[in-house]
Amino acid sequence: MSGRVFGSPMFLGFDHLEQMLERASKNASDGYPPYNIEQVSPTTLRITLAVAGFVMEDLHITQEDNQLVIRGRQSDDGQGRIFLHRGIAARQFQKAFVLAEGIEVGGAWLDNGLLHIELQRPQPEVRVRKIEITRPPVAPPHERVPPVVDVPAGRKQRVVRVIDEE
Repeated sequence: MSGRVFGSPMFLGFDHLEQMLERASKNASDGYPPYNIEQVSPTTLRITLAVAGFVMEDLHITQEDNQLVIRGRQSDDGQGRIFLHRGIAARQFQKAFVLAEGIEVGGAWLDNGLLHIELQRPQPEVRVRKIEITRPPVAPPHERVPPVVDVPAGRKQRVVRVIDEE
């Protein structure tokens, strides 16, 4: 058995989902910065990242295709300062979330060291389309033409007459 999730022939066109799952599993290994994902309403999600020590200018949020990417890089403002203990690391991070089709980023704000990102999930419209089953098109008997067959030179061609018994 292959390691593919959507390896069944019944799943058509799901290759991109498999790639998204691979990307998500790679990003899940790093726990910094810690984050929450909450459902605020039936159509709204909120991602909250703990980004203590970061200011708005240090944070960048982009949507790259179906990925929400949050990057943080603190500027080194420790110049001229003497630390007796430095327990708050000024480290950079990149956190990526794979978004489902149709999810839109509603906005983001920074409040007391927490970065909040609002996501909107519009309710999908239920679409039902009936596909008509028809008979194959049939040419009238007087328009039917026997198929033309190429015969190599020197061979006799046998004529077959099509008789329609309609």
